[in-house]
Amino acid sequence: MNRRTFLWNHGGGLGGVALAQLLARQAAASGKGRPELNGGLHHKARAKRVIQLFMSGAASQCDTFDYKPLLVSKGGQAWDPGEKVELFQSNPGVVMPSPWGWKQYGQCGKWVSDLLPHTASCVDDIAFVASMMSKSNVHGPATFMQNTGFILPGFPSAGAWVSYALGSEAENLPDFVVLPDPRGMPPNGAANWSSGFLPASNQATTIRVGTPTPIHDLRPPKDGGFITKESERQGLALLDQVNRMHAAERAGDLRLEARIASYEMAARLQLSAPTVLDISGESKATRDAYGLDEAITADMGQRCLVARRLVERGVRFVQVWSGADNGFPRRNWDSHENLAKDHGELGRALDKPVAGLLKDLKARGLLEDTIVYWTTEFGRMPCSQGSKGRDHNPFGFTSWFAGGGFKGGTTYGATDEWSYKAVDKPVYCYDIHATLLHTMGIDHTKLTFRHNGIDRRLTDVHGVVIPEMLG
Repeated sequence: MNRRTFLWNHGGGLGGVALAQLLARQAAASGKGRPELNGGLHHKARAKRVIQLFMSGAASQCDTFDYKPLLVSKGGQAWDPGEKVELFQSNPGVVMPSPWGWKQYGQCGKWVSDLLPHTASCVDDIAFVASMMSKSNVHGPATFMQNTGFILPGFPSAGAWVSYALGSEAENLPDFVVLPDPRGMPPNGAANWSSGFLPASNQATTIRVGTPTPIHDLRPPKDGGFITKESERQGLALLDQVNRMHAAERAGDLRLEARIASYEMAARLQLSAPTVLDISGESKATRDAYGLDEAITADMGQRCLVARRLVERGVRFVQVWSGADNGFPRRNWDSHENLAKDHGELGRALDKPVAGLLKDLKARGLLEDTIVYWTTEFGRMPCSQGSKGRDHNPFGFTSWFAGGGFKGGTTYGATDEWSYKAVDKPVYCYDIHATLLHTMGIDHTKLTFRHNGIDRRLTDVHGVVIPEMLG
């Protein structure tokens, strides 16, 4: 009997869990088991962890961070960008100014829409990328692209790659956690945070914050009164023994190792999850900063606060979603019919919690080595769809970063005078992912995984680090 099995059988399962996690943390810290990292990081890291804020449905750049005076002066006139425009589901309407005004903020003088005044107060800590582009104007493929680097399913997400490369600093929490919008899943569902062909242990753990069962199947069902602590201990011990026997006959099968690891993580989460999800001990000042006691901001505020609590406890990658699928009435950023209403509701729900997150991380000294990454799958058109909406625009949109070595108060690239197409320093997700990995000490060309005879990587065969964005 090996040490792991002995500790499991004689420690109620927790001894085995602790040993397994200790070995995993030692391996991650040394780079063992990650030949792509050559025994350690490729270079000194500026960031240790990531919080990604994903605006599902395509947040409009020309109503948030991409100010274009021409949309105001030409509002209501025929839109003529000098070329034929093919839209996703409409014909080009008239030039449509934003329903919101614009102001300059911070020492950098960044123009931000009145939709996001709280986020605007943080612009000196934010590095904007105003020249983002996508290879698809369809939600599903474009959402895959921003998350995995590919428009097709089956590829690992950025969070899974970070989990695979670096492991976790936490003993009792997963490497990679996703906090979905309570209104529903985004297009593609959980495939957006899949581990793909990486080991299944790098798959995200989904936590539904604010629900009676935030982590599904973590505990026995209510009608499972026949399950006692002793029977559960014995069942886990038997399961471990059977798994080990099965694994011994199938050396190198990562799927089984991942399954064993998932059971062990579930055991640890039974102890750690209630603590990390319990925000009752947070101060009134913190609750106010995140908008927890205001109806419109309470949900997003709670998830942003839980994201902070997760990363400060060692979770590597947390993804927070704003917006669900393409149902109707709209419950995401896909504002084809009434942008002022849909973006207005989502923007107000998002704005204060995101600013609260940035300021909270900064006050705690965590922003220095934590990346906050705000993105969406593509942008929206400068012309109207119908009278009040905007159609999809894959040719130019905005993402931004804060913390983790990114240079605040800067804007990289630009769209044309209409906010239609990226014309200065166009950027694809490959460059974003390359730069994000770089700040975490990883050379994106060297982080690979052999799959079907190909050395796959997050950036495919593309991507360059953008040094102008880094401080």
